[in-house]
Amino acid sequence: MAKVGRLSTKDAVLFLCDMQEKFRPNIFQFPNIVSNASRLLQASRILGIPQVLTEQYPKGLGPTVPELGAEDLKAHTKTSFTMMTEEVEKELQALGNPKQAILCGIEAHACIACTTFDLLERGMEVHIVADAVSSRSQTDRLFALSRLKQSGAYLTTTEGVLLQLVQDAKHPNFKEIQKLLAHPSPDTGLLAFFSALPRALSG
Repeated sequence: MAKVGRLSTKDAVLFLCDMQEKFRPNIFQFPNIVSNASRLLQASRILGIPQVLTEQYPKGLGPTVPELGAEDLKAHTKTSFTMMTEEVEKELQALGNPKQAILCGIEAHACIACTTFDLLERGMEVHIVADAVSSRSQTDRLFALSRLKQSGAYLTTTEGVLLQLVQDAKHPNFKEIQKLLAHPSPDTGLLAFFSALPRALSG
């Protein structure tokens, strides 16, 4: 059977990567990226999907921003670009080694990329939420997404993830998820870039 990348609440874990205070002024579309990631976090709580939160060198880069709403999560501190630290590996084992990762945060070409490579090599299916991932440079962000797609990650959107996870209006949590979909996701600059990408690559 073809590998289609259908998300399942039973097999998924949500990765929240390094959405910290010092990144706030420099990351392209930072408020909208965090807002989308926050909706994913809320949905994961409703649907019983575990979460993994990391912070890159918090002593220098500050704590996770409060608007993400992750105060109750234990942040795994790191200096490596990958989220797959020894602590995170142990957490995944304790969760029964979930098969799917939903990945959001920053930066696309650094920590998101390194984490994706490690997860794929671990045999996990990786779903990168394109409108909940960013970099300082829009060019780095979008070429990273293109590169990660070449490596076998699935690119998706916040709303796409939420609807795939419930799959049916009869789902017992559909009404709660529907509330998170009341407002469309903000434009985080993806449309303009992807429309220009074929010209840029062929020129």
